[in-house]
Amino acid sequence: MVQALARAGCAVTLVLKAPVRTGRLVDPLRALPGVTVRSPHAEGLIDIEGGMPPKAAAAVLARVDEEERLRPAAGGPPHPPEGGFDMIVVRGRRLAGKLSAGPLAGRLWTYLTDVPQSAALFDGSSKGELRRIADASRVLLCQTEELRGFLESAVPATAGKSVLFPPVVVLPDGLEPRRDGAPDGRALTLVYTGKFAPRWNTYEMTSLPRLLAIRGVDAELHMVGDKIHDDPADPGFATRMRTALESGQGVVWHGGHPRAEAMRLTAACDVGLSWRHPEMDASLELSTKVLECGTLGVPVVLNRTPMHERLFGTDYPLFASTETDVLDALTLIGKNSDVFTLAVERCRAAAAGFTLDAAAERLRGCVERTFPEPSAAVLAAAEEHERVAVRLGAAGGGGPARPDEALAGTAAPSGSAPPDAAQGGPRRLRVGVAGHDLKFFTRLLDYLRSRPDMEVRVDKWAALKVHDEDRSRELADWADVVVCEWCGPNAIWYARNKRPGQRLVVRLHRFELYARWPRHLPIDEVDEVICVSPHYADLTREITGWPAGKVTTIPNWVDDHQLDRPKLTGAEHHLGMIGIAPSRKRLDLALDALEELRRDDPRFTLFVKTKLPWEYWWIWQKEEEREHYERVFRRIRRSPLLAGGVVFDSYGRDVASWLRRIGFVLSTSDDESFHLAPAEGMASGAVPALLGWPGADTIYDTRWIHDDPSAMAASIASTVSLGRWEHDRLLARDQVRAAYGLDEVCRQWTDMLAATAVGATAVRTP
Repeated sequence: MVQALARAGCAVTLVLKAPVRTGRLVDPLRALPGVTVRSPHAEGLIDIEGGMPPKAAAAVLARVDEEERLRPAAGGPPHPPEGGFDMIVVRGRRLAGKLSAGPLAGRLWTYLTDVPQSAALFDGSSKGELRRIADASRVLLCQTEELRGFLESAVPATAGKSVLFPPVVVLPDGLEPRRDGAPDGRALTLVYTGKFAPRWNTYEMTSLPRLLAIRGVDAELHMVGDKIHDDPADPGFATRMRTALESGQGVVWHGGHPRAEAMRLTAACDVGLSWRHPEMDASLELSTKVLECGTLGVPVVLNRTPMHERLFGTDYPLFASTETDVLDALTLIGKNSDVFTLAVERCRAAAAGFTLDAAAERLRGCVERTFPEPSAAVLAAAEEHERVAVRLGAAGGGGPARPDEALAGTAAPSGSAPPDAAQGGPRRLRVGVAGHDLKFFTRLLDYLRSRPDMEVRVDKWAALKVHDEDRSRELADWADVVVCEWCGPNAIWYARNKRPGQRLVVRLHRFELYARWPRHLPIDEVDEVICVSPHYADLTREITGWPAGKVTTIPNWVDDHQLDRPKLTGAEHHLGMIGIAPSRKRLDLALDALEELRRDDPRFTLFVKTKLPWEYWWIWQKEEEREHYERVFRRIRRSPLLAGGVVFDSYGRDVASWLRRIGFVLSTSDDESFHLAPAEGMASGAVPALLGWPGADTIYDTRWIHDDPSAMAASIASTVSLGRWEHDRLLARDQVRAAYGLDEVCRQWTDMLAATAVGATAVRTP
């Protein structure tokens, strides 16, 4: 991790949890540029012998962070007041749990491995602890896609923060990958490294040379390790295991060795063994030993699991679940050089994505997205606001001479920074966000907060019409730019209480356009109205009569980085819908398309991720809504073509994980302002299929829009049958990244805030 972070461009401080006994691991890290190694034991920061328990480690990390905060920063402003380090990378649930309640919360990058890996083990206490860790973490690093999906389903707070960070394999200095070909005319050498335990099948492995000899295959098994597990459920295991290691036919026991020597022993063998008990097939973690073997060019015998199939291919020749499978695979590889060569190539290809360079590239991208570079335009806008405030104050313009004077004597909102002048850095643009429901603004808010050239404060209204007026007035007195999420009472209040020189931006959704609030909004006090689609921008101009130049379009964002995950087998026959309420979402039209597809191919299945209509009281109280859904569900029960073809999945934040099984995302609504579901599906690598609701062609390519359910079904069927699905899904993914990817939409928001801040309202063409 230290090496990967350093290669990603970070200045890294490594805090050691135990005293240094040998410099074998630490000395090479001390020699890396930009890396500082802190040893609390040697520095006298702790008087505990051995490794630090989590509580002590949390205290030491907080102290090291405070020292970093107070240390003068070379060539720039002081460190932010919340702490000296931008990110704190920590591994382990117990330590992360302790840190989640301390001063490092909010800056944690938590590497999660020691989590319960089944629903049965995931009790309320575990969920609560992981929820607290997720809330305190900026990023959650997950070893495998399977672990990430499980966490997002079990702990919704992890969704949107989970980033894939697989194991990293680094070869020791001087060790080269194995270059020998298949064993020809000599004994087949097998190797196992690690602990000896019942579920790892290590005792059964010791019988392989003897059983292979019966089949006419000369083999030798090399066992590396010295940790023999004492199993309470099998008290005799340790004795049997040691006896087999010491006297088993064809078994060579090397004992314990450092990692580098163990890898050298592995590189000298033909085949690695990672065959485990079937109970281990559900593991959500990936064996580093398997990847090390692949990097060394040593093929591995291992269990067939979805994770392994994705890495090695479904036709990998060394998958095995039983002892007979293992013997068959080793017999084949011992007598067939072509199979051996294929296995080597698959293992090398599987391990290629787990190098140190690959890890550094992953971290570099994540760091760049989390910590955007400052914008000269935004800093210029902030300085212009400062000058305007000073001019207005000098001229008695009614506003405070400096925006921060309005906060004099008052406590700043939690987590906010003190005035920029006190920090000694360039003045930042002050952005206020006000609204009762920020669910459509969350990632934009995270992004704006992460920018070093902006300071962001939020006025969270308790309800649509309920707010703390003193807090709202405080924000109005402080902000350079106010963004009102929803064109409701919040927008009306801020328009009526706007300071001279202050900019006001209102984001309008479909919900408000047909409500009464836009009629009461003093539009002359609004600098820009943001709509999410060109169609609704046109409707807004038409319905409200507002000046055309004030109504512009910035689309909804799609978190394409989070959604881009490998598809599961069979996804090309899986249709998906997200949300079926109210009735204008038209689940019935999706069923029309599904029936036509299943008439020719029963593999087509519709997955629906949604709250059910009776969970919305405002929908279920309407008689026409109840009647619609009664007809729909009666049809699903009674139609022979739909039987077994519709799956309802619970509503939740784990959309990215759910979309891994979906090959086509449907949009059959009567009307939408944007409809995010097809865009999210496209970002996941699914093909969108839409009916032509008004404005759809201003948001999505017309190739994805169909006249009716029959045309939609025909297009889906031909896409699959003609082998176009892979091409179309990648095309759709590229389209959504370019138009609605999070980075692109955040760029548009940054440009808009900088432009409106200096009074040059940005008019963008759709």
